Amino acid sequence: MIKFLDLQKITSSFEPELSDAISGVLKKGWFLLGEETAAFESEYADFIGCDHCITTANGLDALRLILKAYIVMGTMKEGDEVIVPANTFIATVLAVTDNRLRPVFVEPDLATYNIDTDQIEGAITDKTRAIIVVHLYGQAVWSEKLEQIAKAHDLKIIEDNAQAAGATVVHRYCSDSRIEDSHASRRTGSLGDAAGHSFYPGKNLGALGDGGAITTDDSDLATVVRSLANYGSVRKYVHNYRGINSRLDELQAAVLRVKLPRLDSDNQLRREVSDYYHLNIKNRQVILPGVGLYQTTFTDPMPYFSNSIRDNLCHVWHLFVVRHPDRDRLREYLEQHGIQTLIHYPIPPHLQKTYSEYASLKLQVTERIHREVLSLPISQVMAQNEVDAVVKAINEFR
Repeated sequence: MIKFLDLQKITSSFEPELSDAISGVLKKGWFLLGEETAAFESEYADFIGCDHCITTANGLDALRLILKAYIVMGTMKEGDEVIVPANTFIATVLAVTDNRLRPVFVEPDLATYNIDTDQIEGAITDKTRAIIVVHLYGQAVWSEKLEQIAKAHDLKIIEDNAQAAGATVVHRYCSDSRIEDSHASRRTGSLGDAAGHSFYPGKNLGALGDGGAITTDDSDLATVVRSLANYGSVRKYVHNYRGINSRLDELQAAVLRVKLPRLDSDNQLRREVSDYYHLNIKNRQVILPGVGLYQTTFTDPMPYFSNSIRDNLCHVWHLFVVRHPDRDRLREYLEQHGIQTLIHYPIPPHLQKTYSEYASLKLQVTERIHREVLSLPISQVMAQNEVDAVVKAINEFR
C-alpha cells in the first residue's frame, strides 16, 4: 500500500534528534510556557519574517484568537462581516462564527482553488471588517489588487496559513535582476495584518500532536492575543479579558524546533514530486492543479525564476489535488491498486448541517470542486517507485 502520507517514515527521518529533544524536556521537568516555547516562537517569527509569534494549542484557536483580539481592541464587533473563501476547510469559518461575526463566502478560482480576488470587492458591504485569505493546499494567494482593496475599504487581511508554511511571494524585481529591498520576497504568514498557523501532525511543519501559532507585526495585537490565550491574564492571577486556555506545550515546541530548519528543503522535495506528476500524468480526464505566480510588480524577471513547478516557491504542495468528473470511481480504482487517497473536502462549509442558514447560497464553482477533487499521495519521503506507481495507475484509468 502506498500511504497517502507516511507519518511514521517522516518522523523517523528526524531521529535521533527528535528523541533527544523530547528527552531534554523530560529531564528539565518544565512542560508549559518554558524555554522551548519561547525559543520556537523566536525562531518561527524569524522564519516567517514577523516581529511576533504567539503559539497556541491548534490552528483553529489561532484564527479564533486573532478575531477575538480585534473585537477586544474595538476593531470589530458582533455582527460584523468577514469575507472568507467558500472553498476551504470548515475551521476558517468556525473561527468567524465562534466570535459572532458573519462569514461572507466568495467563490474560488477554478484553476488554483484559492479565493478569486476579482470577486472580493463585490462582496464588501458597510459591515465588512476583514478578509480571510486561505493559502489552500499550500499555494500562496496574494496580489497588489488584494492589498489595494483592503486599503481602500480599511479592512484587515488575516491569513489562514495552516497549509502553506514556507511558501513565498515575490513582490518586486529590479531591472538589473536583483531584488530591490529585503521585503521583496516574503513568506506567507507575514503578508497580512495577522496570520494563523497549524502544526497538526500531517502539516508540512507538523508537531507530534496539535499545535498552532499567530504571527503579526502589530505589537498591540500580539499583546492582546497572548493575554487572551492565557485565560485573559496580563500577569499571573490578573485577568483583564475573558480569555481562553490555548497554549503550545514544551514537548511540541521542542519537536517543532527540530523540524523547522529542514522545512525549506522538505518543501522542495514536495515540489519535485509535484513536478513529476505534472510532467508525467497524461490522463486527459484528470485535471491537474494550476499554479499562480503571485508576483505583484516586476519589470525584468530574474534570470533564475522559472514557471516550472520545482522552481516556483509560491506553492509548498501540502496537498496535490486533482479533479476528475468520476472522482469516486477513480478513488476506488486507485485503492484497488494499493494507492491511498483522501478527499479535501467532500462537503463545503456552506452545505454543512451546522451552517444550514447558508445552504441556499448558489456557489457552483465551490460545489463542483468538492464533487470532483481527489488528493494524491505527496510528501518529502515518497520513493520514486511509489511516485511512478501513482502515475502509472492514473494513466491507465479509463
